[in-house]
Amino acid sequence: MATAMMSLLEVLKGASEFLGKQGVESPRLNAEHLLAHVLGLKRMDLYLQFDRPLGESERAPLRDLIRKRGTGIPLQHLLGTVEFCGRTFKSDSRALIPRPETEQLVERSLTYTNLSSPGTAILDVATGSGIIPLTLALERPEASVTATDISPEALSLARENAALLGVDRIAFHEADLIPESISESLGASFALITANLPYIPSAEIPTLSREVQHDPLLALDGGDDGLNLIRRLAPLAYELLSPGGHLLLEIGIDQSEEVMKCLAGHNYRDIVALPDYQGIPRFIEAMRQ
Repeated sequence: MATAMMSLLEVLKGASEFLGKQGVESPRLNAEHLLAHVLGLKRMDLYLQFDRPLGESERAPLRDLIRKRGTGIPLQHLLGTVEFCGRTFKSDSRALIPRPETEQLVERSLTYTNLSSPGTAILDVATGSGIIPLTLALERPEASVTATDISPEALSLARENAALLGVDRIAFHEADLIPESISESLGASFALITANLPYIPSAEIPTLSREVQHDPLLALDGGDDGLNLIRRLAPLAYELLSPGGHLLLEIGIDQSEEVMKCLAGHNYRDIVALPDYQGIPRFIEAMRQ
């Protein structure tokens, strides 16, 4: 017996209702993204096709994705992509899903006038999927960009994103923060060091949302108070910055005072906390003497 056709709008409403009952935030938006993905359309194109009939061959793969999203698998993992600073990057369980706040870190980086000079060196630590160094490399083609991560899985994703975007001039290094080879060969040459390090206190990891639980533990766990890696990076980064170079960190809620105190203890100057769009001190900027 043939399965009855349903209109695109009917399918969309049913999927939205299911996701809402499963506690998914923005269920309609999630359903739209997944349906557009299945149909090979842009999300906004759905609004022009609400009366389009959908058969079982189209509804079956959508049902599978909706069911997975209802269990808490992140939308970005199901789509396989994430939008960041106007570009599309691959996204999966190998690395942290980029957060919207991190776009502000990149935007702040791009205000530094010295990054436009030929040969300027930029370093991104704990690069994950590579969204920060790749965006900076594309926006500042004169710069030389280096990226490190302790996770070989994350670096493989970062390299895939580099290939996807046609960027072949980033040096990727597998390392716990900064490898000795960089310290020895490049020295105090970086005009900018960026880092979105793991900053969640270990005890808080089990309380995070089910979506965040799909991120790698390595990308989340910052130790007892969340600041272990930031404390380790501070003196290392200072030695690699050129005079007048900037360190720019993304941090967690209520960590700004402690991070600023740490950086002051390592001789950084012009240390300031910068707010995200919600007014939360989310970034710490500091300069080498």
